[in-house]
Amino acid sequence: YDRRRRLIVSGLNKLGLTTFEPRGAFYAFPCIQASGMDDETFAEKLLHEQHVAVVPGNAFGAGGEGFVRCSYATAYEKIEEALRRMEVFMNRHG
Repeated sequence: YDRRRRLIVSGLNKLGLTTFEPRGAFYAFPCIQASGMDDETFAEKLLHEQHVAVVPGNAFGAGGEGFVRCSYATAYEKIEEALRRMEVFMNRHG
């Protein structure tokens, strides 16, 4: 999981989605402010346009607004593919 955590955190940061390294969890919580969207719009558009599922941060309370939850409890290769798709998305919307 450490390898996957490092991949997703560095990948999200490279996309302009500021992400702090999680401790003891299997998900990252990037700030999506660079997209110009709220968390629900970001999650919905990302799913429809690039088939990548994230959870809007507001599902975890008011403090989660402007963030999304990205799980890395999956294969390394799937995270790589999700990051490629998110790059396309951010190039279009970021």
